[in-house]
Amino acid sequence: MSRTSFLQDLLATIFERTAPRLVGDDRRSLEELAAALISERGEASGTRLAASILDRYEKSQAGEKAGFFRLLTEVHDLDAGAVAAAAEAYRASPDAATLARLVEEAEPPRQELLRRLNRLPGATGRLVKMREDLLSTLKEHPDFRRTDLDFQHLFMSWFNRGFLVLRRIDWTTPANILEKIIAYEAVHAINDWDDLRRRLQPSDRRCFAFFHPAMPDEPLIFVEVALTGELPGSIRSLLSEERAVIPEAEATTAVFYSISNCQRGLDGISFGNFLIKQVATDLMQSLPNLKNFVTLSPVPGLTRWMREEAEADDTGEDRRTLLTRLIEAKSAEDLSADSAALSALTAEYLVWAKRGDGLPRDPVARFHFGNGASLEAIHPNADPSPRGIAQSCGVMVNYRYDLKTVETNHELFAHKREIVTTRAIRSLAGSRKGPKTSRRTENA
Repeated sequence: MSRTSFLQDLLATIFERTAPRLVGDDRRSLEELAAALISERGEASGTRLAASILDRYEKSQAGEKAGFFRLLTEVHDLDAGAVAAAAEAYRASPDAATLARLVEEAEPPRQELLRRLNRLPGATGRLVKMREDLLSTLKEHPDFRRTDLDFQHLFMSWFNRGFLVLRRIDWTTPANILEKIIAYEAVHAINDWDDLRRRLQPSDRRCFAFFHPAMPDEPLIFVEVALTGELPGSIRSLLSEERAVIPEAEATTAVFYSISNCQRGLDGISFGNFLIKQVATDLMQSLPNLKNFVTLSPVPGLTRWMREEAEADDTGEDRRTLLTRLIEAKSAEDLSADSAALSALTAEYLVWAKRGDGLPRDPVARFHFGNGASLEAIHPNADPSPRGIAQSCGVMVNYRYDLKTVETNHELFAHKREIVTTRAIRSLAGSRKGPKTSRRTENA
């Protein structure tokens, strides 16, 4: 962590914890308060208005909150006529003045309203919660997506990598943050404090999280890491209470086995790509004996894809019978006889199953391939939990992060939709028409 970013984090944390919480007592409606705030010039009065708006919003019922989002969407929207006129003026005379006018008209007024709300100490986290409410309304009110675009635009600036602070989470971390790690774990549930201790305290375990100076007690995303001597093929063995703890100096592999986003209000704001690469870089510097950086990842869309394949008109009887048997399996024992076939289906799914835009269907695969990882290995019966059986017939996979090749891999994926995998997995996947896959140069 740089000295400058540490100082920013320290000052912001002190300010957030010592500044008094302003309470708005203005009796005007939310519509009147919003109009007053967006036209206000004074700093002190603007702060009081922002406090009144946020306090009033947070005390509102769901219907009233939807009314506030309707206000943002319709009343504080673009003036399309003014935008068109400004664009025409710039086309006729492309100078700084007409460009400034065009830029001003092309920004919805609600963006400035949200900026002014954010001037209130402690408002950033409250706006993240507000967007969480907004996201829950989009199915019923799809037109609110216009407002959500502005939340995303602002959050991408406010939460860019330059503001994020990487912290190690360990058993000495304050309890209020540890409680949130338990609550936010989204991949492999942490059952109690003893379970959390097993993930944080041993010498071969690490946990890191990104924080924002405006939300110093709220992790944004965290990753759990196991230090091992080999490529892992089972989450049960990785988390077993009876496992043998190895000295960190003997570890050769860092395994990212759980990545959890903590703030639903920040959906769509990517932190994971920065987090994995930063943690890998830091670990490589502190533990030079580490040679491999891999994940042990779920395949959440596998069972759904197999169900669709089984129902497709062109699926042969033998393949349909196999798929049906796998889909209906209830335990690892039910799946054990079909491990080889399950590995081949998983390879086919990850390599060839695409969305309409040519990207992999599997969300975890999209995330890791987009970060420049390669698909390293497939492990049947790696997650025999009920959830693991339901979403992927117990399959988990390793994605490899080779810091020497991640940028090249990312470019192949971003521009050509090519994914990097091993020769063995490529052979398992077979041949299909579609975006190419790229074979690793190393022998697999």
